[in-house]
Amino acid sequence: MHQEKIQQVIEEVKKVVVGQDRMVNRLLIGLFTNGHILLEGVPGLAKTLTVNTLAKVLHLDFNRIQFTPDLLPADLIGTMIYNQQTGDFEVKKGPIFSNLILADEVNRSPAKVQSALLEAMQEKQVTIGETTFQLDRPFLVLATQNPVDQEGTYPLPEAQVDRFMMKVHIDYPSKSDEMEVMRRMANMSFTNEVNAILSKQDVFDIRNEINAVKIAEPLEHYIIELVFATRFPKQYGLSNEAKYIMFGVSPRASINLNLAAKAVAFMDGRDFVLPEDIKEIAEDVLNHRIILNYEAEADGINTRDLVKILMEKVPINKSVTL
Repeated sequence: MHQEKIQQVIEEVKKVVVGQDRMVNRLLIGLFTNGHILLEGVPGLAKTLTVNTLAKVLHLDFNRIQFTPDLLPADLIGTMIYNQQTGDFEVKKGPIFSNLILADEVNRSPAKVQSALLEAMQEKQVTIGETTFQLDRPFLVLATQNPVDQEGTYPLPEAQVDRFMMKVHIDYPSKSDEMEVMRRMANMSFTNEVNAILSKQDVFDIRNEINAVKIAEPLEHYIIELVFATRFPKQYGLSNEAKYIMFGVSPRASINLNLAAKAVAFMDGRDFVLPEDIKEIAEDVLNHRIILNYEAEADGINTRDLVKILMEKVPINKSVTL
């Protein structure tokens, strides 16, 4: 059973990474549903270590790209180089040609580099010179950004952030978890060796099994209700919250909420979706798609607060007109 293998993957990652179970879960959901993930958290929360370890356990190729202000698109996708011996130009592929890409501090690079990455994410291909190359399968981008120290950054435009399936906020570990982290990492003989559990074929097989997970029509309506509540909040009794929302979520939200809920159900050993599956994943799918105004910033309101209110006020059995 693939569910048992997924549990083995999680246990294997835990040999190295402590206290980031939620992040690992979301990364696996992204991989199994072909959705890219944006990780947001302060430095030192094991984002890079987690992705690197997960790539080893899944037996996938992994590249880390440190985004800096002087990075060029060619540094990402590759370029044409001149071979003096043959007198011809040859293609030198960039680090984007891998299964798992960690785009570290993606908001540190200018718009051209961000656009090159996001085009590769969307099209699953890149063009170097006059030749178009298909990217490796599976292909997953895990981008990180630092919520503090915004000086010298190039924030991703809202339309580009929308291309990420989920935006996952990484919090500090608990006292007991940090104690374990300290003990492990302060031990200079500690090794981060892990065993490969899944293969590429396993990933494709899991995707097919998730695709077969059933979601009842009332729950499909519930997803639509949540999406429309962000666009027309006053119709859902959210008059106080309406003054903070500039734009609601895009249709990508309903698609990804459906996919992610199926993945949650599958990883929980079920072939059908429950309302709890949708609520479990809603914050990560919706939070980066709701665009707030300046009044929300002034009052200290963030999108995660609004999603929690949506969960409380939007009923599951409310009729919807399609």
